Amino acid sequence: MKQISILGCGWLGLPLAKALVKEGFRVKGSVTTASKIPALVSHGIEAYTLEIEETKIVGDIEDFLNASSLLIIAIPPKLKNAVPDSFIQKIKTVLPNVEQSSLKNVLFISSTSVYADDNSVITEATPPIPDTENGKQLVAAETLLKNNAHFTTTLIRFGGLIGSDRHPVYFLAGKQQLENPLAPINLIHQSDCIGIIREIIAQGKFGETFNAAAPFHPTRKDYYTQKAQTLNLPIPQFDDTKRSVGKTISSDKIIRLLDYEFQYQRL
Repeated sequence: MKQISILGCGWLGLPLAKALVKEGFRVKGSVTTASKIPALVSHGIEAYTLEIEETKIVGDIEDFLNASSLLIIAIPPKLKNAVPDSFIQKIKTVLPNVEQSSLKNVLFISSTSVYADDNSVITEATPPIPDTENGKQLVAAETLLKNNAHFTTTLIRFGGLIGSDRHPVYFLAGKQQLENPLAPINLIHQSDCIGIIREIIAQGKFGETFNAAAPFHPTRKDYYTQKAQTLNLPIPQFDDTKRSVGKTISSDKIIRLLDYEFQYQRL
């Protein structure tokens, strides 16, 4: 596998593309606006402007996919203010092009939001029962891809994404009456997201489903209180009068099957 196409070179897709280029892969990456092209080209990424809409694709997706053996789909649903089923319609629009290409494998970036908050420990054997629109559309997209016989689909369901420039504590700082104080956190650092994807590619572990969250699950209240204190932010206030609901995402399969050691075990 020498050439990889990454649909969506955003917060995760761009640093992933950079890492793969450094490992010697030829990488094609897509962005939605021409102004983002130079950022990709400067790192040796073959850049394409592609706009995936519900009924059409603006841009040369045929050339974007040509000669690649792996497509990584790293586009988030972004369902706020969107029409119903907009994300799944976009995936359906892409599919005919993927089917007609040389692609053997698709790696779809999904989310642990496909699982219900039922206070259980979640493994890959847990049936996805989403309780949000975001989760419902992700499950629909997962099913559509996995049932396609033209290629093999690998699913990675990431927990909450954090990095040096992204952390939910900045959004929660100083807020009042936050729900689910006793629910466990399920976060994963950007570096581990990239590390896991690199291992899947290197080891050829395709056709699998992986849950990916750091093996570190303190309660929301304990974790965000401590994190706010460390960063000198206003302490978020939680509502302790209501029952907390959540889930604990197990990454045991990643640790066992990929022999992967998380770089950020305590976030």
